[in-house]
Amino acid sequence: MLTLDLSNAPQWCDLIPGVRVRLRPLTTALMVSARGDPAIADLAEGAATEEAALAMAKALARRAILAWEGIGDANGNPIDPSPEAIDAFLDIWPAFEAFQTLYVAKALLLDAEKNASAPLPTGPSVGARATARPAEQPVLTAPHG
Repeated sequence: MLTLDLSNAPQWCDLIPGVRVRLRPLTTALMVSARGDPAIADLAEGAATEEAALAMAKALARRAILAWEGIGDANGNPIDPSPEAIDAFLDIWPAFEAFQTLYVAKALLLDAEKNASAPLPTGPSVGARATARPAEQPVLTAPHG
């Protein structure tokens, strides 16, 4: 069953040890906004999948991350999230992987779940009969001899 969180309230997520981020829910509006990000539009035609994935993750993160804890500047002073800081944060491999797994993938899994649902009994295929038949098996005979 799909459960809806009608509050759409931001939630804290522990991404990597010592770092947690407060994220907006990954809504359709957020995804559409990220897809329209100039960094996505400026990707060269035929850009590598990895390059596109990183650009999309950064575009989403810049829109989704509202606050964080455990991130500081070179002197160890806490800093607020900014587009530049968020991009630098996602350039760290464990941070990127955690963001993809704990935030983006959860939404993609939900999308995959809905795509795997059974056909509706009132859809265009209602009453359709299966037309596939099992392949005929060859008849094996004992050798004569």
